[in-house]
Amino acid sequence: MNKPIRTISVFLMLLFAALMINATYLQYYASGKYDDDAHNRRVVDAEFSRKRGAILVGRDPVAESVKAADLYKYQRTYPKPLLYAGITGYFAYGGSITGIEKSQNDVLSGNDSRLFVNRLIDLLGDKGPQGGDVELTINAKAQKAAYDGLTGLPGNVKGAVVALEPSTGKVLAMVTTPTFDPNKVATHDFAANQKAFDKLDADADKPLLNRAVQMALPPGSTFKLVTASAAISSGKYDADSMVPGGDTYQLPQTSGESGLIDNEGRSCGVKTVKFTQAMENSCNTVFAQLAVEVGADAMQKQAEAFGFNSSYFDDLQGTNGKTTITTSNFPKDMNPPQTGQSGIGQYEVRSTPLQMAMVAAGIANQGTVMKPYLVDQVQSADSDTVATTDPEKLSQAVTPETAKEVTKLLVATVNDGTASPAAIPGIQVAGKTGTAQSGQDNVSPYAWFVSFAPADNAKVAVAVMIESADIPRDDVAGGKWGGPIAKSVMEAVLNQ
Repeated sequence: MNKPIRTISVFLMLLFAALMINATYLQYYASGKYDDDAHNRRVVDAEFSRKRGAILVGRDPVAESVKAADLYKYQRTYPKPLLYAGITGYFAYGGSITGIEKSQNDVLSGNDSRLFVNRLIDLLGDKGPQGGDVELTINAKAQKAAYDGLTGLPGNVKGAVVALEPSTGKVLAMVTTPTFDPNKVATHDFAANQKAFDKLDADADKPLLNRAVQMALPPGSTFKLVTASAAISSGKYDADSMVPGGDTYQLPQTSGESGLIDNEGRSCGVKTVKFTQAMENSCNTVFAQLAVEVGADAMQKQAEAFGFNSSYFDDLQGTNGKTTITTSNFPKDMNPPQTGQSGIGQYEVRSTPLQMAMVAAGIANQGTVMKPYLVDQVQSADSDTVATTDPEKLSQAVTPETAKEVTKLLVATVNDGTASPAAIPGIQVAGKTGTAQSGQDNVSPYAWFVSFAPADNAKVAVAVMIESADIPRDDVAGGKWGGPIAKSVMEAVLNQ
C-alpha cells in the first residue's frame, strides 16, 4: 500500500474511533446529564407523558396520574390538595418537581433499580415503564385533625403541626398553613400553571413553604424539655428536687432591665422551688439559672443529642434536588447571659416543628431519638411490596432514667399546669407550652405546644407551632391555642 492511501486509511480509522468514543460517551457516560437537562424536550415530554405511580396514604391516593385527552396522555392530580400539598409537592412540566414527587421520582417514574424486574417485563411486553407507588407513613385521621385544628384558628393562619410515632420515627401527620393547590401548578395548560406558580411564589404569606420543616423559629418554653434533660443528666436533680427559683433573675454579667428574667407573675418560689412546680408554671427564672449552672457546653451537647445543628430528614425535596429542610440551630460558644437566655428557648435558639416533635418523641421513647421518615413502603405498579423502610436510631439523647424524670415533669404540667388544654380523660398525657418572643415590635409572639401520650408508653408525639393568626397579642399562648390542636391529633391516633 502506497503512503498516501495508508495515510488516508489511518486518518479514516481515527475518525471512526473518535466517532465511536464520542457516541459511547454521549450514550453511556453523559446520558444521565442529558436526561436530567431541563432543555431536553424529548426526555421531558416522554417522562411527562408516562403514567406515574401513586402517592398513597393507606390505600387512598393523594397524588395519582389519570388519563388525559391531550398529547401528554396522563394528568397528575391531587385529590386532597390543601391537606397534603406540603408533603406531596407537585409534578409540573419542564422538570419542576418538589416534595415526595421529587425525592421519590425514580420510583414514581418507574426508573428505580428496585423496579428492574417490572421494567424488564414491561419491555418484553412492548410497554413503556410503569411507575411504582409510594406509601406514606401518614395517619389520615391525625393529618385531618392537625389540618382542621390549624385552619380552625381565627384569621389568616401561619403555622405547622408535626406528629411522630416515638418508637419508630414515622411521621404520622405533617401539616403546614397557608397551603396551596398543586393541581393548578400541575395542569397541562402551561400558561395557567406558570401564572399559578408566579402568584404562589410572590405571595407574602409563602404558601409554598412547608413550615413544618422549612421554618425555624425561637421555640420558647418548649425548649425547657431540653434544659430539664441537661439539668437532670448532670446528676444533681430529679423530678422531685428543689431547684433555683425566684420571681426574677438577673443574668450573669448584666445589669438593668435588659438582663432581667421574670416569670410574668407566675408562682416560682423565693430562693428555691420544686422542679414539678417550675415546669407546671413554666418558670423562666428557674430554667435560665439551670442553663447557666450546667453551662454552655453541656447545653449545646444536650441540644445536639436531640438533633439540633444536624440534618436527619431527606424524604422531602425542592426543585433541582435541593433539600427543603431547615436545620434547627443551637448556638455555640455562648457566654453566661446568652446561655441563660438559651435555657428558655430564646437568644439564637431556633427550631422547626419537626425538631421539637423529635425532642418530645425522644423523651417519650426512653431517651432514644429515632430518625424521622415519611416513606413507609415502595410498591410496584401491581401493588407488590418492593421495599419497606426500617426504623433507624438517630441518637441516645438521654438515659431512660432521665427520660422518666422529665416525663414526670411534663405529666404534672398537663395535670396541674399550663399544658392542661391537652388533657385526655382516662389517658396520662405529657406536655409543655411555649410562647416565644419574635424580637420584632410589630410581630406577635410565636405560640408553641409539644406533647405525647400515653405518657408511660407513647404512641404519638406532637409539636404545634403557630407563627401568626388573628389573635390579640396579649392573648397569644401556646396552651390556649396549641393545646387543643395537639389533643385532637393525639386522640385521632389513640382512638383507632
